[in-house]
Amino acid sequence: MRSIWNGAISFGLVSIPIKLVNATENHSIHFRQIHLADGGRIRYRKVCELDEEEVQGGEIGKAYEDADGTMIPITDEDLAQLPLPTAKTIEIVAFVPADQIDPLQMDAAYYLSANGVPAAKPYTLLREALKRSNKVAVAKYALRGRERLGMLRVVDDVIAMHGLLWPDEIRAPEGVAPDGDVTVRDAELDLADALMDTLGEVDMDSLHDDYREAVEELIAAKASGETVRPAESGDAGGGKVIDLIAALENSVQAAKKSRGEEGAGAEGEGEVADVHPIKKTSGKSSPQPTKKSTAAAKKSTGAARKSTPKSTGAKKSTSTTKKSTAKKTATKKQTSSSSGSGTKKTASSRRRTSA
Repeated sequence: MRSIWNGAISFGLVSIPIKLVNATENHSIHFRQIHLADGGRIRYRKVCELDEEEVQGGEIGKAYEDADGTMIPITDEDLAQLPLPTAKTIEIVAFVPADQIDPLQMDAAYYLSANGVPAAKPYTLLREALKRSNKVAVAKYALRGRERLGMLRVVDDVIAMHGLLWPDEIRAPEGVAPDGDVTVRDAELDLADALMDTLGEVDMDSLHDDYREAVEELIAAKASGETVRPAESGDAGGGKVIDLIAALENSVQAAKKSRGEEGAGAEGEGEVADVHPIKKTSGKSSPQPTKKSTAAAKKSTGAARKSTPKSTGAKKSTSTTKKSTAKKTATKKQTSSSSGSGTKKTASSRRRTSA
């Protein structure tokens, strides 16, 4: 890979000659501007405002525009004379835990390659020290006309450097959070946790740019004269008020189905069955009995016949009980009548004696 900067890492009194190599590349598809009438390419020319003539690159310099519009020329020699210790040096200023670096500060990434055989030993020393400490190095360096902040860490067996934005370049998130107090229920958090667990982890190497591939296919189709069919666009549902619980539940089921988990996305799962009332069949012939139902009916008839004598005996005992009850009632009546007549006779004998 081609280096874009040569210098050294300043590690205390240790100096490590290195070459800076881009660790990332841009795969975006770039378009040219054309004249729609004839397809001619539109080009930008650098023209001087004073004489309205086109100026070549060698005739162009730098200048700072003051508040009143005055141009203050700045030459490369002026910038080269500035006391900038990081002009050719990546100066390590501290070693800190990686979680102290705010991801918002992350910028471009580079690989640091040892420049020559003498650099191998100190390069390896710094790499192994970073590995064993589980820390990253915070450094300052100068690139493309300005001093920058960087973070050094180990990737495989290579020291990588991430460009960092300066702390004052990070804007405060004022007015970005939703207005008003929003309450999230525990049930919603539980479903969100279930969705995160279901989605799980991903192999980062498997991710790719679908849009870029679609643009490439579009360009190939147009180049070959094929008719391009518009893609079907699904409803993104933007701006709609949704049932959050239902959306989370459906998301969990969809994630499980996409991962092929058992019991997920089964046909009819989660659906309510339709209940139909049984219609009365008046005036219609009943269905023919089956052999099993006929045999069961015969068995129940036989059992009923066997139990008949027992029920007859019960009737006899009932009638006997009724007769004995009637006799007791008659005896009580006779007793009461005889006692009544005896009482009358005693009363009449008393009347005669008194006379």
